Amino acid sequence: MVGYDDVVGAVVDILKKAETELGDDVVRALKQAHQNETEEIARRNLAAILENIDAAGKLKVPMCQDTGLPVFFVEIGRELCLDFDVKGAIAEGVEVATKEVPLRPNAVEPLTRKNPGNNVGDGMPQVNVDFVEGDFLKITVLPKGAGSENVSALKMMLPGQVNEIPRFVVEVVKNAGGKPCPPVIVGVGIGSTFDGAAKLAKKALLRNITEMDRYERRILDAVNSLGIGPMGLGGKTTALAVLVEKGYCHTASLPVAVNIQCWANRRASIILR
Repeated sequence: MVGYDDVVGAVVDILKKAETELGDDVVRALKQAHQNETEEIARRNLAAILENIDAAGKLKVPMCQDTGLPVFFVEIGRELCLDFDVKGAIAEGVEVATKEVPLRPNAVEPLTRKNPGNNVGDGMPQVNVDFVEGDFLKITVLPKGAGSENVSALKMMLPGQVNEIPRFVVEVVKNAGGKPCPPVIVGVGIGSTFDGAAKLAKKALLRNITEMDRYERRILDAVNSLGIGPMGLGGKTTALAVLVEKGYCHTASLPVAVNIQCWANRRASIILR
């Protein structure tokens, strides 16, 4: 049976993993980009990123000084019995991880900017819950840094503007320039509601970045034609992937959200039974 302490410990473990180890899919994409790059400065930037990832893994330290905000996606099996506050356990896990990993205390009150120092407060950590079939609890963390979050965008388009979605995505990346530490991963949410589109865009970042369909690859090619390149200093690789998630929307609207992620597309999961 899954208990409160199990969740606390699991959250600490996956935060450590997410902050210090990058997924194989992202590492492979970065190595491929380094191999394909022809611009010398771009090659050096990609080499430095790969060296940074390697050092973080060996030393067990965060790969970036901005350890992000703790964003969680939780799946709860309908056959699983939980007799405790799961969100409370996740919050305690974040507090412990903030001290142990350590994580930079990024979460502040929005108006006063008061910082409690533990990454916990109203609405933080952010916990998104889905109920699924099964008898397990799956917890996924996606630490989200501010540099990439700040250049993300949402637009309430009209139904007749479906063909303009790729152009909007490219414009967002173009306006971001080097601010989000490219090469970036671009999460796109199409449909749902105003807030739902943003959630879809963020959830898209959990996918394997090497698995894209034709629509996604077409947008990726357009993004990379911008020539922004690694760290905004020019090159062939502005983005590693464009990942799209869709949801049904109102017949009179077409929400589109673009959630930019830096090269450090950190995420980790654990399943408890």
